[in-house]
Amino acid sequence: MKTDSSPLRYLREDRLPTIWCTGCGNGAVMSAFLGAVEDAKLDMRKIAVVSGIGCSGRIGGYLKADSIHVTHGRALPVALGTKLVRPDLTVVAFMGDGDAYSIGGNHLLHAARRGDDVKAFVINNMVFGMTGGQQSPTTPTSLIEGSPLARHARPLDGPMLCATVGASYAARWPAAHFAELRESMKTALTTPGFCLVEALSQCPVQFGRRVTRNLPELMKWIESMTIRVDEALSRRSTGGKLLMGEFTKEEGGLRPGLGELIGG
Repeated sequence: MKTDSSPLRYLREDRLPTIWCTGCGNGAVMSAFLGAVEDAKLDMRKIAVVSGIGCSGRIGGYLKADSIHVTHGRALPVALGTKLVRPDLTVVAFMGDGDAYSIGGNHLLHAARRGDDVKAFVINNMVFGMTGGQQSPTTPTSLIEGSPLARHARPLDGPMLCATVGASYAARWPAAHFAELRESMKTALTTPGFCLVEALSQCPVQFGRRVTRNLPELMKWIESMTIRVDEALSRRSTGGKLLMGEFTKEEGGLRPGLGELIGG
């Protein structure tokens, strides 16, 4: 049953259920976004959603908002064009890690550097999920020995990159950290300038099966590979783990001490 408080009022019910695989984190991220819209008291009629190619690109089609589905890696320039034409709108770009950090990486860097008033929500499942499970820019360096994903190139850290070049707000949370993710999305939606929130999302089909982990194991593994920013700062080391939390100060820019943690 749909009520005035039900998130279904924000969704195109004729397109449900979603196409996402069982256990995928995309649904949790979409739900966190809807909660953030509710918390920020925004009108969905004043939100424009741009999405690129990939599993996360389907989000725009499920929302009762004006949306544009664009080619791979081009969500941010289209979002910026939308904002320039309609500065009254809150413009949101949903992207995957391959979409945002691979072919779209240069757009991301300069959007953050310029301070474009666009909100980027990146769903990072550490793999090109829709095209068969190839390595993405965020595939971890160390995986189970013999995995076809194993590699030696250092993964790209999107939130750190954006915070370093001057983003107004940058954060990362596992999709399972729903409350923190929702709050960060709210902050991004209500903070002027370029904002990025990355959600570490479990992909049990294209990622989990390649590192021989089922869904519960995969979610525990994502948790185990992360450390909170505040804890890392107090220890002055990441311990080789991926940072989660807020990367920026209230006035924007990288939090003091974070730069020294890179590679720590």
